[in-house]
Amino acid sequence: MKILVLFITFGICSCMPNPKTNEGEKTGSFSGRIEKGNFSDEILFEIESDTSNFQVFFTSIAQNANRIPLQHVEINGDSIQFMLQSDFYTYSFKNKWTDNNSKLQGSLTVDTLTTQYTLQKEALDNNNTPQSEDISFETNGLNLKGTIWYPKNKGDKGLVIVTSSGNADRSASRAEAILFARMGFTTFHYDKRGTGNSKGDWGVATIEELIGDDINAIKYFSDKSGIPLANIGIKGSSQGATKIPYILNELEHLKYGIAVSCPGVTLLESDLNYWKNRNAVALGKDIEEATAIQRKVFEYIAGKISRSAMEKALSTGKSSSWFAHIWVPDLDEVQTDTKLLYSPIPYFETTKQPILILQGTLDEIIPANSHKLIANALTQSNNHDFETVLLDGASHSMYYVGESDFPYWSKLHSDYLKTIEDWIHTVYGITKQE
Repeated sequence: MKILVLFITFGICSCMPNPKTNEGEKTGSFSGRIEKGNFSDEILFEIESDTSNFQVFFTSIAQNANRIPLQHVEINGDSIQFMLQSDFYTYSFKNKWTDNNSKLQGSLTVDTLTTQYTLQKEALDNNNTPQSEDISFETNGLNLKGTIWYPKNKGDKGLVIVTSSGNADRSASRAEAILFARMGFTTFHYDKRGTGNSKGDWGVATIEELIGDDINAIKYFSDKSGIPLANIGIKGSSQGATKIPYILNELEHLKYGIAVSCPGVTLLESDLNYWKNRNAVALGKDIEEATAIQRKVFEYIAGKISRSAMEKALSTGKSSSWFAHIWVPDLDEVQTDTKLLYSPIPYFETTKQPILILQGTLDEIIPANSHKLIANALTQSNNHDFETVLLDGASHSMYYVGESDFPYWSKLHSDYLKTIEDWIHTVYGITKQE
């Protein structure tokens, strides 16, 4: 049964501390557990109001979701209902205030399934709410925007989340940045060039230019926060993970790197692997022949072969029954993307800092042996301070994709954040109690 990423298409709103509410008021923070068979999750509704309207925001740490605005909020006496609309499903919440508005009893209906829940009003713990600071910095002639999250007790340990592929801005990593700040790390993330409020165009940028932006962001963060590079770690996922060893080589004083879902091959080979996995069942014995043709398309996009060479390859397969599965973009609009030819392996072969390699066993995008290829590269660097962790049942996005009695609701793998936190503590030589 396929698990769908629930809120991936929704923007994640900034987390701002709210004023405490008095007992008896309908506004406030209501938290509790929602359950359905083998499914459970801790959720939080933050109900706010002005003189005329109510607003409701949804948070689930396990979904990497922070203060997502709910839609179509309606109040009728002691009842409140709202909904979310994703690309696939409508999530309908119906609730009633009880016990002098200290509880919220409700139900969530998705498709044909309904589950009940009871949430308890809680006093908002502003002492544990990370403080944020929006900043801007210059890199390669461009102005980029970002956010620094400060933990309750501002310490001397920093973490920078580097950007990944596509047009996602910093909102995609906001929930995670807040979680790391709650763990005690001053955390920084930012809009990649051409996304969010940052200037530029990531699509035409080379991987070296994007890494240059990352390096300038890290240096800026160190100067702004006063945390030396020797106490700063960097984390990246997918394409962001491939940049980790390059950056560590350029900034040798950085403390450590965390590479999540990192391909042990070029980005082109990783994209091709994903296409192959998605079409393997449909194409059966023809998969290898079809893959050879699809490879030519990716090589053309990467600037490795000419358009005529690609079209010649396509012509050899047009009469085959499997050709309909070949993905071909609008050739007149294709922009050459040399990032596809980039591989992190040569940089892992010279990396000396501690590195955590985290990979899911059900990752359909990167090759299954990526963690082994990376480990071999680090061994060639005589790096004995790395750890490889495979999370059973985790996807490329670190969501658990096993069987669920509520399959419309995705959750981060239960060991994902804990693994990272425990490993960082090991790098610093501290125990969890400290």
